[in-house]
Amino acid sequence: MAKDPVCGMYVDESPGSLSSTVRGRKYFFCSESCRRTFLAPAVELRRLRQDVVLSLLLGVPVLVLSYVALVPAGLAGYVLLAMATPVQFVAGRRFYKGAWDAMRTRSSNMDVLVALGTSSAYFYSVAFVLLPSWFPFGGLFFDASATVIALVLVGRYLEQAVKARATEAVARILELQPATAVVVRASGIEEEVPMELVSEGDVLLVKPGERIATDGVVVEGRSAVDEKLLTGESIPVEKAQGSQVTGATLNGTGLLKVKATRVGADTTLSRIAQIVEGAQQTKAPLESLVDSVSTYFVPMIVAVALCSFSYWAFVAEKPVSFAFTVSVAVLVIACPCALGLATPAAIAVGAGKGAENGILIKGGEQLERIEGIDTVVFDKTGTLTVGRPSVTDVVGTGGTPSDVLRLAAIAEKGSEHPLGSAVLRRYEEENPGVRLPEPESFETSPGLGVLASFGGRRLLLGSATWLGKNGVSLDESTLAKATELGSQEKTVMLLAEEGRVLGLIASADVVRPTSRDAVAALHRMGLDTVMVSGDSLPVCKSVASQLGIRSFFSEVPPERKPEIIQSLQDEGKRVAMVGDGVNDAPALARADVGIAMGSGADIAAETGGIVLMRDDPRDVAAGIQLARKTMTKVKENLFWAFAYNVALVPVAAGLLYVVAGVLLSPVVAGAAMAMSSVTVVANSLSLKRFEPTV
Repeated sequence: MAKDPVCGMYVDESPGSLSSTVRGRKYFFCSESCRRTFLAPAVELRRLRQDVVLSLLLGVPVLVLSYVALVPAGLAGYVLLAMATPVQFVAGRRFYKGAWDAMRTRSSNMDVLVALGTSSAYFYSVAFVLLPSWFPFGGLFFDASATVIALVLVGRYLEQAVKARATEAVARILELQPATAVVVRASGIEEEVPMELVSEGDVLLVKPGERIATDGVVVEGRSAVDEKLLTGESIPVEKAQGSQVTGATLNGTGLLKVKATRVGADTTLSRIAQIVEGAQQTKAPLESLVDSVSTYFVPMIVAVALCSFSYWAFVAEKPVSFAFTVSVAVLVIACPCALGLATPAAIAVGAGKGAENGILIKGGEQLERIEGIDTVVFDKTGTLTVGRPSVTDVVGTGGTPSDVLRLAAIAEKGSEHPLGSAVLRRYEEENPGVRLPEPESFETSPGLGVLASFGGRRLLLGSATWLGKNGVSLDESTLAKATELGSQEKTVMLLAEEGRVLGLIASADVVRPTSRDAVAALHRMGLDTVMVSGDSLPVCKSVASQLGIRSFFSEVPPERKPEIIQSLQDEGKRVAMVGDGVNDAPALARADVGIAMGSGADIAAETGGIVLMRDDPRDVAAGIQLARKTMTKVKENLFWAFAYNVALVPVAAGLLYVVAGVLLSPVVAGAAMAMSSVTVVANSLSLKRFEPTV
């Protein structure tokens, strides 16, 4: 089975199936429509390649023969005409089509400039070859028309190559998901089925070394999973019962049973593909602005070319060939290729760099919004904190702390409660590789505690109230310690045996190790930080103090978070909201930029303009730094593109001739135009060297 790279459906790989080979890779499709959609960039690239080859094969000889007398003078014009005609109308046909489409909608674009400039040079030269007596001053410009078409086509080819590779990249993302999965039926039978037959709730068997078929939660087993595909982290992540796993990530040496929670188009992998594809299709406001400017720019350049011709031909009384050379040079050098590349080139490189670092940016508009952010609002739980209980204190009153932790872990081994999981994690961290014995019996009182027996010992683990009801006496020192830990907003469990307290275990939602660095980095960047949480004032005050956050809001339910965002915006602030993408969705939508965080678990949240694939708050600062750097490149590109046109159009119009007596050839103008595009692309590619300073 293969996955359709367009719609994501699984299709048969039999010889009769719809398929195509691109760059040596074979892709299968569910329909001809999907196949055409996928192949469109590749087909256009192939056509462009053919046109580039044709224009260079004939254009270079035209350029040489225009300046080197290798053909008898009487035949030179006809030879050049024969060679330039295929370049003009075969290789250059796309410019005529683009110009016609633009004029039909009463607009203009760079195709109009290219078609007008090269056609003027070509048809003037044709007239001179066929009716030389009409042009006593001479003038062959086949070299200008052929060379300009070749140079512009090379630029178009490079741009289309980026689009084609991006399309293939999306397909390769989808290909990472396995075509089949092993489903464990209720009867215990293992059955390998195509992925399209896997449903939510199915339990999948994932063997060592296999890719996990779809998003899910581990219900049995333990392993390390390579999530580099999603997060860029090279170190595998430990997974055990209750851990979230993502489709297409690589299982390590352990055997896992995974309950499917998302399938088909809802999986993290499919969402990533949709985000990447959507980002390629959206235009940033600056890019739309450039399109609008081009609408007015093209008629202006045409007017400059006509005025230049009229001045030199009728006012300065220069030969018609001279005036024509000036007007063609103006049209050629003003071709706004660099202007058209300025924004998309930088955004494409910036978005790609972000994806490499686990920062998915949904289009150029989001990049522009991030650049203007001055305030970052963090949700606390699961964003700045781990989002689950962790054991913070183990106190022994009737035994050593290690004994208390071991007995508590045995008692909680059959529990699925988050506090029990926290105890087990702490024990496994302190005793890696040590097998924990099974309790002989296990009984839970929901919300109160657990009763277990082990080695003939009757163990109780739970709240002080519950232990008191079960005949356990609490001395003053134990109560004082429990009260002290409780005052720190920690959840306290007491371990008892035969009516005697053995120790206390306290847990809390602890701050992520990287949160302080993230907040400090944002402050260095000149940004304000705010924390909002539904937790109590003491908890929020403690977390804010640990992280250096200057202001916070406590006891805030999810529905009030958007109101806080709005109040900050009313103060004139540009706000980014960082949350987990579920309870924080309304706030993410209200903010100027919503940043959904968390190892792909909430990547489906449409409200986030940015998705961070890692549980690392430092990526917030890294994403803002990348956005700022990208927009700096966009502005540099636009500056140089505009400056180029402003500076060189007067030169092409004859300023250089007035100052130095040198006439700018249309061929030189074409080369200069091409170099401006190269400069813009090179400046954009320098983003690849960007590294965040967090």
